[in-house]
Amino acid sequence: MADLLIVGSFALDTIHTPTTSRERILGGTGSHASYGASFFTKVFASGVVGEDWRSDDTKMLAAHNIDVENLEVRPGTKTCFWEAKYSEDMNYRDTLDIQLNVLADYHPVLTEAAKKCPYIFLANNPPTAQMEVIAQCEEPKLIVADTMNFYIDNMKESLLELLPQVDGLILNDSEAQMLSGKRDLFDAGDFIRQLGPRFVIIKKGEHGSLFMGEDGELCVLPAYPSRQVVEPTGAGDCFAGSFMGYIASRDVADYKTIRDALLYGTVTASFTIEDFSFDALRRASREEIDARFRQMKEMLQF
Repeated sequence: MADLLIVGSFALDTIHTPTTSRERILGGTGSHASYGASFFTKVFASGVVGEDWRSDDTKMLAAHNIDVENLEVRPGTKTCFWEAKYSEDMNYRDTLDIQLNVLADYHPVLTEAAKKCPYIFLANNPPTAQMEVIAQCEEPKLIVADTMNFYIDNMKESLLELLPQVDGLILNDSEAQMLSGKRDLFDAGDFIRQLGPRFVIIKKGEHGSLFMGEDGELCVLPAYPSRQVVEPTGAGDCFAGSFMGYIASRDVADYKTIRDALLYGTVTASFTIEDFSFDALRRASREEIDARFRQMKEMLQF
């Protein structure tokens, strides 16, 4: 078992669904990814928050096998804030407000222990900040990054500089199409792999995920058939973190391990959507995650 470093955003979210709203709840790419990964291995979580950050959220993360020494609380600033409204179809949402606040001028500085982590997940952050993390890491075995449409649109040159420095890239279907200029997701995956990463994972929301790797490695997985969808924020980040957490727990990244990691990411993320913020994940156990893993493996056999 090996340690995993996750660098991402830690935020406060206000979320509106067709039935209810929740204000200033814990969100962010780094928080969701770290919590998902921590079911499988020890996580070093790195990010920056403002003085409005709640100490109870830090305690909650620390109690779940997450090292928070790299979570900087910066006085005189505000934590990143995001407000969104979901439609009846939970695949669609409108961003009502986004305030980067302290995140706008964030330059990660890692502790000595974090620098030694062999597995690194660069959750959604500016590609410039992601490269600053890579420059500090000492002997990485596997580096995987996430990105989003904002950086594809506004920081594409930096993103293209980042891609040859990572082993894998995770993004959703529309982002893959935007980055590649290809409509077909298989064509998009092939194009993105030519930009540097040896594998690409394309998230497709309720339709699962697509993995494309070296030597024709291909894995297409459906989503876990959840019957209760309350609020899906953070599911994609939890998927990515859990994927990386399982790989770190095995300390190997061969194709078989990657396939199992994709499945573990899928079922762990399925808990996220069953309640707001971390409420459902906090009720989940590794035993329940393993049970869904076995159930889904059985469903996929013909």
